[in-house]
Amino acid sequence: MAAESLVLQQQDARGVVTLTLNRAQAYNALSQALLEALQAALDAVSADAGARVVVIAAAGKAFCAGHDLKEMRAAPSLDHYQRLFAQCGRMMMTIQKLPVPVIARVQGTATAAGCQLVAMCDLAVASSDARFAVSGVNLGLFCSTPSVALSRNVARKAAFEMLVTGDFISAEEAKAKGLVNRVVAPEALDAEIERLVASIVAKPRATIAAGKGLFYRQLEVPIEAAYADAGDTMACNMMDESTLEGVQAFIDKRAPRWAS
Repeated sequence: MAAESLVLQQQDARGVVTLTLNRAQAYNALSQALLEALQAALDAVSADAGARVVVIAAAGKAFCAGHDLKEMRAAPSLDHYQRLFAQCGRMMMTIQKLPVPVIARVQGTATAAGCQLVAMCDLAVASSDARFAVSGVNLGLFCSTPSVALSRNVARKAAFEMLVTGDFISAEEAKAKGLVNRVVAPEALDAEIERLVASIVAKPRATIAAGKGLFYRQLEVPIEAAYADAGDTMACNMMDESTLEGVQAFIDKRAPRWAS
């Protein structure tokens, strides 16, 4: 399969970009080529001022089976593995750094780095038949890099239990633990994604971008620094034309007239 077809990309008139992992025959395992293709697609979104939302979807029965273990086993060297996990980490961080929300559309299984991918997305909607695991420990490989994302989305003891047992959890359990936002019947998955997308694109892009950036920054600093950054961010946000229009519309008791 050509590298350029490993990630299918669509963009609608609203700026909703759908990136579909396209290694269905390999359960969308993250080969190096797929990581490169996904990185390139995300970089393109980052540079696209017209993009408003990204949906990461997957072809076939599984969302993502994690790293391609056959490919990893074929090149057993410390340097290779260090470069591979660094490459994956860069791709995951690109999702967080994008100025637009990223939604995981999860069907089937999401395991190891596939579960990490779900956790790194800003939002996640799962089919009721989806299952999640960080199962590397079952092979003698602790899911260390997935633990970074998992521990920032799931309560500490729940995350650690998943990591040390490698057991699967259901979509409903994933929702209860905070790994996904919404769980719906398989036939309702796309409609639920659309409801979430429609709510996001109805808001000004600049407001969402500023809010997303602040949201992740403040999580990593002490609370006083978080409040200082949040206050500055909110003050700058208030000076934006879209915000001034939104506040005026509220005062006037009318719908805001936003340019975007």
